[in-house]
Amino acid sequence: MAIYLDNAATTPIAPEVVEAMIPVLKNDFGNPSSTHSFGRSAKALIETSRRSIAKHLNCQPSEIIFTSGGTEADNLALYSSVKMGVKHIITSPLEHHAIGHTAEAMVKEFGVRVSLVNIDNNGNVDLKHLEELLQTNDKTLVSLMHANNEISTLLPLKKVNELCQKYNALFHSDTVQTMGHYKFDLEDLKLDFLTCAAHKFHGPTGIGFLFARNTVKISSLIHGGSQERGFRGGTENIYGLVGLAKAMDLAYEDVQSHQKHVQELKDYFISELKSHFDDIEFHGEINPEKSLYTVLNVSFPKTDKSSMLLFTLDIKGVACSGGSACTSGASVGSHVLTAINADMTRPNARFSFSRYTTKEEIDYALEQIKSVYATTLA
Repeated sequence: MAIYLDNAATTPIAPEVVEAMIPVLKNDFGNPSSTHSFGRSAKALIETSRRSIAKHLNCQPSEIIFTSGGTEADNLALYSSVKMGVKHIITSPLEHHAIGHTAEAMVKEFGVRVSLVNIDNNGNVDLKHLEELLQTNDKTLVSLMHANNEISTLLPLKKVNELCQKYNALFHSDTVQTMGHYKFDLEDLKLDFLTCAAHKFHGPTGIGFLFARNTVKISSLIHGGSQERGFRGGTENIYGLVGLAKAMDLAYEDVQSHQKHVQELKDYFISELKSHFDDIEFHGEINPEKSLYTVLNVSFPKTDKSSMLLFTLDIKGVACSGGSACTSGASVGSHVLTAINADMTRPNARFSFSRYTTKEEIDYALEQIKSVYATTLA
């Protein structure tokens, strides 16, 4: 039996999304920049998808820029901000490397200043410190993720948004883990940038978008064509963006039911782990009001064979991770767990769930975890 509990890394593509993409692959092969009927047909699919996404987010279609995914969208937001005159970037030590490494690149290339806001041991941003950092004469961008991809802690978006508006700072939030899982009203929430990757909510890989409010100016990272209104050169990924739009349609058909189902599974998993292990801990927030319902980071009891936990679970058919999939090949531990002062001598595992996850799968995973501790790691 194979159980997939690594949905924060990527989700299985929805059958309905595949069905929406197949006709495009077969029939809509025209270049959208061409003026003949084949090109016009492909171009229409792009704009229909853009309008559909904008409707879900309550924003203008012109504010949606299609990208290859969340990393490119994050890069585009930071780069454009610096090109608009930002001299100071405020972020946190918990951000995805798409933000952290890009901010470092902005320091080297443009001489901007980067400040890291204080966080507590659950990954919560110190709003008082954030306000102190915002009190500067430099044009500032705040870049803080909506939910941490490793420890699930949620950012109070509205409170941060209000602080940014108070100090006239640009606000970018990496919403890769929360897009498709929470509703966003961008007419009400006045942030400047947010990001999306379709494969985090049962869409295809290699496609995403940047929301950039019409009040900001985008500077292209990719030159060579006038696609995406000149903001991103390159022939568009037609079938991918059709799949993205369909995945978003499915996600928002009944988002509350989706949340309820997954939160119940997460709560059950927590309860069962607590009942079996006396010395179990959880990284980040687990309060549903402060925690992304799709992610749970578990710190298991200490063992002298900690490094074998994930491998052994994989052999037993349970797929989970030790942190972000983007750093799985790195020789160093999780920068997120290090930043929250986690005990790195304990075995840590991230389990992440989707609307396709079942209670039976959770029970099987729990059974294998218990057997690992009863035998291999005893």
